Parts: sequence; C-alpha cells; structure tokens
Amino acid sequence: MIALKDLSKQYGRFLAVNKLNLTVEKGEIFGFIGPNGAGKTTTIRIMGGILAPTGGTVIIDGIDMGREPEKAKKRIGFIPDRPYLYEKLTGWEFMSFSAALYGVDKDIFIEKATSLLKMFSLWDWAQELIESYSHGMKQRLIFATAFLHDPPVFIVDEPMVGLDPTGIRMVKDLLRNQARAGKTVFMSTHSLGVAEDICDRIGIIHHGALLATGTTKDLQRTAGIEEADLEAVFLRLTEEQQTP
Repeated sequence: MIALKDLSKQYGRFLAVNKLNLTVEKGEIFGFIGPNGAGKTTTIRIMGGILAPTGGTVIIDGIDMGREPEKAKKRIGFIPDRPYLYEKLTGWEFMSFSAALYGVDKDIFIEKATSLLKMFSLWDWAQELIESYSHGMKQRLIFATAFLHDPPVFIVDEPMVGLDPTGIRMVKDLLRNQARAGKTVFMSTHSLGVAEDICDRIGIIHHGALLATGTTKDLQRTAGIEEADLEAVFLRLTEEQQTP
C-alpha cells in the first residue's frame, strides 16, 4: 500500500532524508521513530505530497505521488503534527470544505460528519469558530476530517500531541480498527510506548537513514538486547550511530 523507493531530500548541503527504502503492507500499522531532526517529519510531508523529494519515489496504493499527486492524495488521510486550520470557519464548515475537496457526496457527508463529530466529542462545538477550540479539539477535528473520504491509507505525524488520556485511548483504538479493516497506517511518533503498544512493525530513522525495521523483537535482536523495552533498544541503536 505504501512504497518508498530511494527517497531523498536535500536542503543545500544538508541531507535530511537519505535514499529511504521502505514498504508498508495493507492492514499494517507502521511506527516511524527517531531523534529530533532525524528526518521523520520531512519524510511524512513528502509522503503527503506537501514537499517534493530531491530524488526517489513515493507510491501510495499503487499510485506514483510524483506523477499523479492529486490521485495519490485522494487515497490518503493525512494528519499533520500541528493542526493547521482555517480558524474563521466553524468545525462543520471546515469539514464541509474538506469533503468538497475530496469529492464526498453531500448526503454522505452530512451523515459521516455528524457521526465523526460525535465520535470525537466535537458535536456540541460544530457550529463554533475553530479559533475558539483548544489545541486538543483542533487535533480531534483534523482526525475527524481525515476519516471523511474513507481513505485506504492514513499518514499520521505525532497523533497524540495535545490529546488527553481519553483522546489517546480513542485514537489508538481507531487506528487499530482501521488496520483490522484492511487500511494501512504510517505513524510517526515520539511516544515509544504508543509505538510499542499498537504498531505491527517499527522503523528507526537517524540522520536521514533507516537504521532498522521490524517488530519489537526484531529490533531487540538487532540491538543485541533481547529483553529490553523499545526505549532501551532505540537508545542503543541511535547512540551507536552518533557522529563524533
């Protein structure tokens, strides 16, 4: 469902992403972790069609993002790390605007938007301007909107930022349910506990390069500490790659 082939992004002399090769299958939750500045968000933005790569390709559900960006983007539910929204719109208006971009039928939109706003505890605020929302409410609105067009792929950057424990539990359950329904989830996170809890496989990126991928047990074996938690594995693998 997702394939990254020799994906690279360079800013002047700085190589943010270095020939990344990765495949994520249908029905899989893939966790993407790494230190600050490792290349996670750059990779996510390229996958979402926000940034153009310097080299390589992104394939979403068989569609080349570089050749058919609009078609590829329609296959994605994109949830950024910061909820950039049109704050002079109400929550309902923002969802209506987004649904129109994705070609969601009006009758279907009304039913789905109502259901999603209730699911994310935003129904009572649907007619309020987004500028009055808290950060957590804005994040929940982004999630609700990403589900409107029923995409086969979800690309999520730091999904738990700004959410309270109830919201975190709800999002974890939602992502699990999407994977059970055959959807593909690519999730960048700093929360190693969340990654260990819900991800089928995890990739560790450092200095723009993929250090290792696999299940938690696979990563434990790679790090040579098979009884350790993901935090210890992460620290071992990234510290080994520190430049002088």
